[in-house]
Amino acid sequence: MYFVKEESSHTYEEKKSKFIAHLAPFSEFESLMKRLKDEHPKARHFVYAYRHLNEFNQVVENSSDDGEPRGTSGKPALNVLAGNELINSAVIIIRYFGGIKLGTGGLVRAYSDAVNLVINESKLIKYEDKEKFSLTLDYSRLSKIEYLLNELEIEIANKEFVSDVTLTLLLTKEQKDELEVQLPIDLKLNN
Repeated sequence: MYFVKEESSHTYEEKKSKFIAHLAPFSEFESLMKRLKDEHPKARHFVYAYRHLNEFNQVVENSSDDGEPRGTSGKPALNVLAGNELINSAVIIIRYFGGIKLGTGGLVRAYSDAVNLVINESKLIKYEDKEKFSLTLDYSRLSKIEYLLNELEIEIANKEFVSDVTLTLLLTKEQKDELEVQLPIDLKLNN
């Protein structure tokens, strides 16, 4: 599975109709929709599709045809996201009607093509299931441990400085196993 960290867009034209596809992280979906509606007040349709993981690691998906004939725009866009194994991502396609009707097959192709093109231009990042762990250590060891974490490409989500330092880490199972091998004996990862 893959996701995007940054918004990207691509414009596709079919028989004088413009399809402007915006692909963004799911967390930005609502603000992106509002911004695009403000930027494109004369657009006819704002079709969308998104897929994201919920707290149980289940894929949640939704789409809208936004006034296009049923099943001709939102569902095809969602199918393209699913076919590219995208999660935690949303696509919004703005349509400016060009005066020539495309028919149901033409709409399905146009919306699918617009989403495929914006995906092809986006930087996709491989999704890895990570768990949170904490690591408590004294100040004198912080720089060495941070160096080790950097070498293992382990993300530090938070640092808490009290009498000791507590690092909150996001790790894949493989990273956890490797870190436990590399850590000094008296340091333990806590779930």
